Amino acid sequence: MITLTSDFGLKDSYVAEMKGVILTINPNATIIDITHGLEKFDVRLGAFMLASAAPYFPKGTVHLAVVDPGVGTERRAILIQTKQGFFVGPDNGVLMLAAQNQRIKHTYELADHKFMLPKVSRTFHGRDVFAPAVAHLDVGVKPSEFGPEITDAVTPEFASVKRRKGSLIGKILHIDSFGNLIININWKEINQAKAVNVKMQNLSLKLEVAKTYAQVKPKQPMALIGSHGFLEIALNQDSAAEKFHAEAGDSVEVTFA
Repeated sequence: MITLTSDFGLKDSYVAEMKGVILTINPNATIIDITHGLEKFDVRLGAFMLASAAPYFPKGTVHLAVVDPGVGTERRAILIQTKQGFFVGPDNGVLMLAAQNQRIKHTYELADHKFMLPKVSRTFHGRDVFAPAVAHLDVGVKPSEFGPEITDAVTPEFASVKRRKGSLIGKILHIDSFGNLIININWKEINQAKAVNVKMQNLSLKLEVAKTYAQVKPKQPMALIGSHGFLEIALNQDSAAEKFHAEAGDSVEVTFA
């Protein structure tokens, strides 16, 4: 099974071209679209969407993510092998959040041209480099055949949580359509907490760690573990983003109350 995530949209033929390449190499491939409606060039959002969807696919699934503002530059093309599956895309951090959640085993640079199209465009590696790679993986080519193993893949700031004097320093990964602030702090970090102190910008809050949005009164703030396993700051039936003037990418400091 192969999944596709990109910022290509559906107006142009880019997604169809990638699928055509995959199906030419592997006519029996099952291809699932996670999303192609990402904001253009938003690597952080692409990483979040991929990390949200990947856990629900079968073991051995090959995930292709293309949010690639550095296409054609010296940035590498990579393949990450995890305990659950494979992630293919540019070495700009878009794969890392999902791959870390599945425990990374090996990372390889896509360097062998026999697993690419004969002519590689400088502007469309999704079709010419990544699509052939995922198709070959799906038919059983070993990850180590694609190129040398590397140990310095890009790990962006939003894919890691810092620890400082008993605090967790994270980033807002995404603000959903309800205005909930989804932070890159994993549920395991605060699983037993009853309440947390949260600092955002110049704002300090003490929040109950709720199990449901309705556990607090309407328009009251809370912390909770959302459906994707990340810490959320939310308001019951209102927008936390608007109330707290928060934006994706903002830093959030969390300590246990």
